[in-house]
Amino acid sequence: MAKVSKKRAAVNTKVDRTKLYSLDEAMALVKNVNTTKFNASVDLHVRLGVDPRKADQAIRGTVSLPHGTGKTKRVLVLCTPDKVDDAIAAGADYAGLDEYITKVQGGWTDVDVVIAMPQVMAQVGKIGRILGPRGLMPNPKTGTVTQDVGAAVKEVKGGKISFRVDKAGIIHASIGRVSFEPNQLVDNANELLSALVKLKPSSAKGTYMKSVAVASTMSPGIKVDAKSIH
Repeated sequence: MAKVSKKRAAVNTKVDRTKLYSLDEAMALVKNVNTTKFNASVDLHVRLGVDPRKADQAIRGTVSLPHGTGKTKRVLVLCTPDKVDDAIAAGADYAGLDEYITKVQGGWTDVDVVIAMPQVMAQVGKIGRILGPRGLMPNPKTGTVTQDVGAAVKEVKGGKISFRVDKAGIIHASIGRVSFEPNQLVDNANELLSALVKLKPSSAKGTYMKSVAVASTMSPGIKVDAKSIH
């Protein structure tokens, strides 16, 4: 059994694992129980009452967090030559087509988001087996397949995130950093939760938002009262 450090043991005592905290309480507490020396990510974990095996319940989408994520995302735009300058001007880290298709085929995936134009998706399909497992494959549902690549880049750089339910019916998403103020984390969490509520499928039965928890990197999880979130 792994030994728990004194610092971790101390913060564990600050979290009542039997209590359901309000969102405000949870976001204030997650900052106090952080044990890392770096600016750790704050992640929200939401268990939904859906069956991801059913197409209409495979929840996925995007949301623009009002305070951003606190992380600068590296963006690759796969586009026609006439759109390269637009993509770079909007803040893309890389833009082009053939040279990046070749780089990815060679194993390069040093980016966080890939945006593509509809007319180049045939070429992008060649690297689908590489991008797909890494969650990088452009998709119209997440706004990463678009004619207006400049606008898409600005949205991603401005705090737009994508989310997708996993096989266990859970959404995992970063909503900021421990350096954020509690109210900023609350605002970002509410934005994501509101988006999830709007995506509730009509075929889902029973309780939709079963449980909500927040945690920073390497910190204990804090349970949030899902009934207080609407």
